[in-house]
Amino acid sequence: MPSPVPPPPSDTLLLCVDLQPKFVGAMAGGDRIIRRCTFALAAATGLGLPAAFTEQVPEKLGATDPATRAAAPSAPVWVKTAFSVFGDDVIRAELLRRDVQHLILCGIETPVCIYQSALDARAEGLEVTLLSDAIGARRPADAAVCLEALARAGVHVLPSETVFYALLRDARHPFFRTYTQLVKNAGESPA
Repeated sequence: MPSPVPPPPSDTLLLCVDLQPKFVGAMAGGDRIIRRCTFALAAATGLGLPAAFTEQVPEKLGATDPATRAAAPSAPVWVKTAFSVFGDDVIRAELLRRDVQHLILCGIETPVCIYQSALDARAEGLEVTLLSDAIGARRPADAAVCLEALARAGVHVLPSETVFYALLRDARHPFFRTYTQLVKNAGESPA
């Protein structure tokens, strides 16, 4: 009988894109984006998946949200000026060095950095999953159009819980109880 506890995929990386407070504050539902990205980081950490952060021009936009950063304090932070993470030679080289084959993306902004990063990752031959509840934009209608286009391009667009339950695979996984508590604690607050 196969083990219900597969090891975490060694070729998968959760990349949190540009979660800088000055930037997040301009997004529709910025608090929700931070809450859901922090949830994704906690889930990834519990499953043993590596994570990393990007920061868009931090000398102008500031550093990553401290509470979100605290969810994965040992994760690297990669600075960029390009909108796509693949537009930065250092980040691209780091993803290749780590042999990332599946990129899970969360963060902002869907019509710009998320969109371009996802398309470029697909062009590099990577699997890409966008955590639909952990991304956002200034204009949600623009994000919706981009998500439809990305799905047609072969990008998986799924809620965080769906992705992490798929990685758990079985209620016998040692992280299952902790994960279900994370799910309960990260529930959406009333509007």
